[in-house]
Amino acid sequence: MSLKYYIIYKPFQVLTRFGREEGKASLADFFDVPTDVYPVGRLDYDSEGLLILTNDKSLNHRLLDPKFAHEREYWVQVDGAVTTEAVQQLKQGVKIAVDGKEYQTRRCHAALFETEPVVPERNPPIRFRKLIPAPWIRLVLNEGKNRQVRKMTAAVGFPTLRLIRYRIGRITVEGLEPGQMREMGQKEVYDMLFR
Repeated sequence: MSLKYYIIYKPFQVLTRFGREEGKASLADFFDVPTDVYPVGRLDYDSEGLLILTNDKSLNHRLLDPKFAHEREYWVQVDGAVTTEAVQQLKQGVKIAVDGKEYQTRRCHAALFETEPVVPERNPPIRFRKLIPAPWIRLVLNEGKNRQVRKMTAAVGFPTLRLIRYRIGRITVEGLEPGQMREMGQKEVYDMLFR
């Protein structure tokens, strides 16, 4: 079996799987890959950005097992004028609900973007309100609970409007538009993820 590795930019409102679901777009609507290739991990339907597709089961295990704690960077556009206190709280870790239980997120890197990052247009765009700012936060986590980023920004009072996974390890979506894909070699993928 030849191992395949693809980096994709999952568009907004697309399921992180190749199977169909009534009325919802899936990866199959955008990407043509061998049938034994699957996404590593997931990205919510209403989130966008980096996904790795592969048929390498060992890579899948290393990326999803919490003990390997690799970095994932998210660019998060939030509703409201973010305070320095909120950013500090995110860095320290906040309490969120995971499977109905309270969970304290690990310390992480959190910072406000000084200038708005250059990101692809989103269709449909976020709702725009003239009097309420919608700044961007860079969050770098080394854990991945279900809907964690959204729960974290909500916990500090700033709901997520748009969420882009920008990178995993040193692999980024730089240069990709939503719905685009780039094939990579095994050595390159492993070097960028684990070195």
